[in-house]
Amino acid sequence: MDTLVLVWDLRTGEKVHTLKGHQLQVTGLALDNGDIVSSSVDCTLNRWRKGQAVESWEAHKSAIQTIVKLPSGELATGSSDTTIKLWKGKTCTQTFAGHTDTVRGLAVMSDLGILSASHDGSIRLWALTGEVLLEMVGHTSIVYSVDSHVSGLILSGSEDRFAKIWKDGVCVQGIEHPGCVWDAKFLENGDIVTACSDGVVRVWTIHQDKIADPLDLELYSSQLAQYTLSRKRVGGLKLEDLPGLEALQIPGTSDGQTKVVREGDNGVAYAWNLGEGKWDKIGEVVDGPDDGMKRPVLDGIEYDYVFDVDIGDGEPIRKLPHNRSDNPYDTADKWLLKENLPLSYRQQIVEFILQNTGQKDFTPDPAFRDPFTGSSAYVPGEYSKSATVAKPAFKHIPKKGMLVFDIAQFDGILKKITELNSALHSDQEKKHLALSELEISRLGALVKVLKDTSHYHSSKLADSDIAVLLSAIKSWPTTMIFPVIDTLRMVVLHPDGATLFLKHVEAENDTLMEIIKRVTENPSLPANLLTSIRLVTNLFKKSSFFNWLQRHRVEVLDAFSSCYSSPNKNLQLSYSTLILNYAVLLIDKKDQEGQSQVLSAALEIAEEENLEVDSKFRVLVAIGSLMLDGLVKRIALDFDVDNIAKAAKTSKDAKIVEVGTDIELLTKAS
Repeated sequence: MDTLVLVWDLRTGEKVHTLKGHQLQVTGLALDNGDIVSSSVDCTLNRWRKGQAVESWEAHKSAIQTIVKLPSGELATGSSDTTIKLWKGKTCTQTFAGHTDTVRGLAVMSDLGILSASHDGSIRLWALTGEVLLEMVGHTSIVYSVDSHVSGLILSGSEDRFAKIWKDGVCVQGIEHPGCVWDAKFLENGDIVTACSDGVVRVWTIHQDKIADPLDLELYSSQLAQYTLSRKRVGGLKLEDLPGLEALQIPGTSDGQTKVVREGDNGVAYAWNLGEGKWDKIGEVVDGPDDGMKRPVLDGIEYDYVFDVDIGDGEPIRKLPHNRSDNPYDTADKWLLKENLPLSYRQQIVEFILQNTGQKDFTPDPAFRDPFTGSSAYVPGEYSKSATVAKPAFKHIPKKGMLVFDIAQFDGILKKITELNSALHSDQEKKHLALSELEISRLGALVKVLKDTSHYHSSKLADSDIAVLLSAIKSWPTTMIFPVIDTLRMVVLHPDGATLFLKHVEAENDTLMEIIKRVTENPSLPANLLTSIRLVTNLFKKSSFFNWLQRHRVEVLDAFSSCYSSPNKNLQLSYSTLILNYAVLLIDKKDQEGQSQVLSAALEIAEEENLEVDSKFRVLVAIGSLMLDGLVKRIALDFDVDNIAKAAKTSKDAKIVEVGTDIELLTKAS
C-alpha cells in the first residue's frame, strides 16, 4: 500500500534496499535473471537491478493485479482490464482475452501453460498460444488465487470462503473456511496452506501422521458450524429459532399442511400425509431474507438505509436503498439501472452513500478488506473504455458452469430408509422386499464415504451398493422410495459413484428412465418428484452424462414439466435449475432444436405469476444465455421476450431487475 518494494537480507533480517518509483500500491513481484520486476495498480511494470530503477513502462490500461515468471523466460501479467499479457523485455508478445472481469491471480502449470484466477468467479488454464485448455467454474464469488502441483492438481482460493481442489477441470474437494480465502498454495509434499480473512494461516494435509490433534479438529468444526449458523436464515427466521424434529410428533390438521423444522444445519420442510397419518419429507428450504430489527423498508424489503435522492431538473425524489455490508459501487450500479438514470451519475452516488453512512474510508466489513485495493473486496469499474464499448456489460449472462444440489442430511436419510425397511420387514406380504441387515450396514458404509467429501478424489464405491439402491427403487412401494432416490442423488456427485451409475443408465433397460417414469406417473408425491428431479439435475456435473441428457431432453423435460406450476417452492426451484443446466449444455453442444425446446419451457415459466424469486431468476438467466450465446434469439423476440424483460425490471428483487436489464439490452441490440 505504501508503493514501495523492499529488499531484505534473509540472514540478518535487515532491509537492504528501498525501491521507490510506483505511484500506487504494489501488487506483485517476479524475479527475472537477477532483476526484480514489480507490478502496480498504477498500470506500470518497473524493473529494478541492484537497488536501482532500470526501466518502467505502462503494461496495461487498468490496474495490474499479478505477475509471474514463466519457464519460457517470459513474464505474464494479469489486469483489471480482464486480459493477461506475455512480455519479453518491454515487448508484449501475446494478449489473452476471455475473462469477463479482473484477472487477479496467475500461476504456472508445469508443461501445460498458465493458470488464471478471476473476479468473474472462474479459473482458466491457457496454453502459451492463448488457447483455453480448461475453464473451471464452481466458486460463487471472486477467485483471488490459483496454484498447481506436480501431481496435476489445481488449487484456488475465493471470497466464497472455500479453497477448492480441481482435477482435470472438475472440483474434487472444497475446504470451507470461516472467512474469505485470500491465498492458497501447494507445499511440495502435496499439502496445502491457506490464508483466511480471520487472520489465521492453516495447513491442510494428505498425510495421516500429520493430522492435528482431535481436540483442534473439533474446535475448528465447531468454529465453522458457529460461523455458518450465525449467518443462516430460513424463511426469514434464524435457523436456531426453528423447532427441532420433535415437532413432527404432533399430527397435522389437514392433508398437505407443511411444517419447517431444524435438521442439523438446515431447515427442512415436511408435508402432512392425511391418508397415512404421517409427515412426508419434502426437502430443504431455500434460505429466506434476513429478519433485521426495526430497519427501514422499501418495496417490502428491509435495508440498513433508505435515502431520499433529489436529482434535480424537476424530477421526483427517488428512494435509494443500501446495506452497510454492500459495496457502494454495486449499490449505485443497481440503482441507476433500476431508475433508468445515466451511469455517469455513478461516482456522485457512491460519494453520497459514503458521506451519509459515515463510511468515508469505506471498509464495509473488516473481514473482507482487500489487501490490494485497501477497500472492500473489489471496487469495480476499472475496465478499459474500449473493452466496455466493444461488449455490453451483462450482469448475469451468459451462465457458465452447472448448478447442483449437493447438500444432504445423510443421517436423516439413512434413518428414514431404516425405518421404512423395518416397516416392510414387519409386513408379511412385503417382507421379501426388505433389505437384509448386511445391505443396510453396507448403506451405512456408503453414506460414510459420501459424507467425506475431502477424499472424493481417492475414495471408491462398490457396484453392489449401487445395485442395492436401484433394486429398492424398483421394488419398494412408490410411497417409500424417496429417501433411496435422495441417496442416489448424492452418489452421482461422487466421481466413482457417477461412473458406476452410468453403466446402469447405458444398459439395455435404462435404469434412470425407469426411475423417472415411475415417479412421474404418480406425481401426487412431491417428495419423489423433488428427489428425482434433483438426481437428474446433479448429472450435469459429470460430462460423461452429457450425451444421455442431450439425447433424452424431450422425455426429461416433459416428465417434470408440471413442477413449475406446483405450489411447492422447492419443486419450482429444482425445475428452473434443470432448465438452466439444459440451456448451458445445449448452447455448448450447438443444438438448435434442443435450445428451442428449453427456451420455450423457460419462457412459459417466466410468465408464471406465483414463481419463487430464485426460480424466476434462474429461468431468466437461461433465456438471456440462450439469446446471447445460443442460436434462438429470433425465436425469443418472436415470443415477446421484451415484455418478460420489462416485467422483470419492475420486480422488488434487485437480481431480477438486473437480469431483466440484461435481456432488454439484448432485445435492443437485435
